[in-house]
Amino acid sequence: MQHRIIVLGAGYTGAFAAGRLAKRLRREDVAITLVNAEPDFVERVRMHQLAVGQNLKPRPFSEMFAGTGVELKLAKVTRVDVGRKTVAVIDANGAEELEYDSLVYALGSGWNTQGVPGTAEHAHEITGRPGALRLRKRLAGLDAGQPVVVVGGGLTGLEAATEIAEARPDLGIALVARGGLGDWLAPKGRRHLRKVFDELGVTVHEHTAVTGVEADRVTTADGTSVPAAVTVWTTGFAVHPIAKATALEVTGTGRIVVDGTMRSVSHPDVYAIGDAAMAMGPGGKPLRMSCASGTPTAWQAADAIAARLTGGKLPNAPLRYFNQCISLGRREGVIQYVTADDRAVRAALTGRLAAVYKELVCKGATWGVANPTFGMPTRRRRVVQERARAGSAVKASA
Repeated sequence: MQHRIIVLGAGYTGAFAAGRLAKRLRREDVAITLVNAEPDFVERVRMHQLAVGQNLKPRPFSEMFAGTGVELKLAKVTRVDVGRKTVAVIDANGAEELEYDSLVYALGSGWNTQGVPGTAEHAHEITGRPGALRLRKRLAGLDAGQPVVVVGGGLTGLEAATEIAEARPDLGIALVARGGLGDWLAPKGRRHLRKVFDELGVTVHEHTAVTGVEADRVTTADGTSVPAAVTVWTTGFAVHPIAKATALEVTGTGRIVVDGTMRSVSHPDVYAIGDAAMAMGPGGKPLRMSCASGTPTAWQAADAIAARLTGGKLPNAPLRYFNQCISLGRREGVIQYVTADDRAVRAALTGRLAAVYKELVCKGATWGVANPTFGMPTRRRRVVQERARAGSAVKASA
């Protein structure tokens, strides 16, 4: 019998994990199914580029996984039953249930309205391709001089505001940030960030909380109205709600609690990676939702599954940070170097070189998805059937 591995979600982490498992395990021993609603890979870190009219290179999964043994199931996940070890999906042919022996949960996250009135009705988001394309169409229809407000002073907000300002200098761009502009960066990074915002003509409302969104404005906590023909909401991420509806142990926000190998602490046949996982990094701090966190968790989970099935040594991938990469349009950027637990150090790279660095990081992330063993030779190992069967029996009786 083949050991059935289902991977839910084909973003950076899910696609990487599926490909790496296929490189680690013999095809005769495992059936790897990757479930995703879209037929091609979406470079989520480039959604602000897509929103301003840039075209991204198509990356069909049919080409990415050709000859690997990974089966792509084009479907939307509707439910996970961890007791029965099934996944309910719906595709062009209707509803279906898939059975698994090991599950990799990588459904990721979407935008977080933070419960602010009017956000869901009037704001735009760029956490995925559909939202970025809707914003693209709306921006294309704006006349010169119309105001665009980006809410959120994190990495996504900084990139969105500068990308729109560079692409549409005829518009009035404003950023509303709850804290100071780039206040987590080292002084060099903060200075460069302000310089670029000034050069692009982006108005910054610092230490300001948005309490309401309307079709033509946002309202702040002090009662100020900021005109907005378009509001772009970038105040953080919310995980996919499916995990919270299962018997898995999750946090209050719905992230799956995992151990150091990304295995669920409540259901050992389930692994969670990327934004969906509550994984701990250096210093006992939770890893933040980001591509920088996601790839190491996918690496760890894939190798842990392979090790447990083949009787190999459990991996110990470094779950740590090295830098934060911020694009500020196509010609500027900030690379903030950080400690292992994501605190800024004095060193930072800025300007055109930083923009090139960020572009290489984006290309490298996509290359890594298509090359999950980073070009290194690998040997597919046999699954120890007795081990796999014993593990399934233990889980079934638990």
